[in-house]
Order: sequence, then structure tokens, then C-alpha cells
Amino acid sequence: MYTEKAINTLQTLVLALGVGLAAYGTLRLLEGYKNDCPDMKSQGMEQLLRGADIAELSFHIPSILASTIA
Repeated sequence: MYTEKAINTLQTLVLALGVGLAAYGTLRLLEGYKNDCPDMKSQGMEQLLRGADIAELSFHIPSILASTIA
């Protein structure tokens, strides 16, 4: 019971972190297009993709932790 709550909380935190990073990357990407700045576009795209990777990882947390705990 306690471990399930801890895993769900960890999953929620990692998902929130990933979504936040992706949202920030999207804003930077749009700013880069607005100001025609290739560096900002590149950084925005990188942050967007990394945020999406982190958010996707959150869905794998229960299976990863279940295999290590058992």
C-alpha cells in the first residue's frame, strides 16, 4: 500500500516535470520563430523533446520499480 502510493507520487512528479519542460521548450521554440533566432529554435526543440522523453518515462516507472523491488 505504502509503496503503491510512493510509486504513484513519483510517477506524477516525473510527469509534471516532463510536461513543464516540454511547455517551456515550446515557448522558447515559438520565441525563436518570432525573433528569427536559430539558436533559440534549436534550444526550444531540444527542451521540447527532452520534456516529452521525461514525460514518457513516467509511464514506465511502475514496471521498472516493480521489477527492482520484487
